[in-house]
Amino acid sequence: MTKNRLKGIAMLTLCAMIWGSAFVAQSTAMQYVESFTFQSARSFLGALVLLPWILVRRKKGTATKSDKKTFLKVGLACGVTLCIACCLQQFGIYYNDLAASIAGTATDGAVVGKAGFVTALYILLVPLFGLFLRKKVGGNVWVGVALALLGLYLLCMTGKTRPDFGDILVFGSAIFFAVQILIVDRFIDEVDGVELSCFQFAVVGVLSGLGMLAFEQPSVSAICGAWVEILYAGMLSSGLAYTLQILGQKYTPPTLASMLMSLESVFAVLAAALLLGQIPTWIQVGGCVLMFAAIVLAQLPEKRKEN
Repeated sequence: MTKNRLKGIAMLTLCAMIWGSAFVAQSTAMQYVESFTFQSARSFLGALVLLPWILVRRKKGTATKSDKKTFLKVGLACGVTLCIACCLQQFGIYYNDLAASIAGTATDGAVVGKAGFVTALYILLVPLFGLFLRKKVGGNVWVGVALALLGLYLLCMTGKTRPDFGDILVFGSAIFFAVQILIVDRFIDEVDGVELSCFQFAVVGVLSGLGMLAFEQPSVSAICGAWVEILYAGMLSSGLAYTLQILGQKYTPPTLASMLMSLESVFAVLAAALLLGQIPTWIQVGGCVLMFAAIVLAQLPEKRKEN
């Protein structure tokens, strides 16, 4: 395994760790602000965090030069798909929180864990969509995807036989997360990763802001009430983690990258246990083991057929 591959794996694993713990922030923030308001605030903060880094890289001459038209098109495509994905996920968490509260099961870990499970279904969608782009997928990866899906189910199963409305929204977010991953994979060598990350967050901030003004009634006091969640989601989950995603994908094949990032579901359960007191069962622990086994399997070299 090359140093660049190891670097990509480390970046994407840290990315998953930050994203997983952010599910807690996304859930608790809904006590103070609505979905569009939260997404707009965290996205603008994520973009602002990256600006000093961009200026330093340009001054040192380490930024990747790219065609302005290409950068604009890729940035808009990433921003729009990411905005749809994030908003669907946030609304899904909100509606599942509401349903759990009405059912009296708000503390059973269903909301955070289930959101992590459904979102991580993009690990299957990425190779499926990749087939339309004529990307070959090895047998080890497909077995790994199957193991990962089984692990995710064991990790986050809630005992329900049908999805809630929030689950459908979160599944929709998984579709758009998969599309965003493939867009990044296609154009990452043509644009600067840090600047792309900053631009896509600015797009998400603007679009979410329009939704906020059209459908919500934001207030400074409400935003201040959720300042911890917004700070974490903006600086780390948005600014740092999505940049790690873009840079990590540069050294990692898209299917393996999606599987590594799907570990956010594992970290979501761990964060819920530490911060919300939602202790995982032995079945969920077994799901974590299968997830790690799937990632190891996906990295094994394929056997070449002898002529």
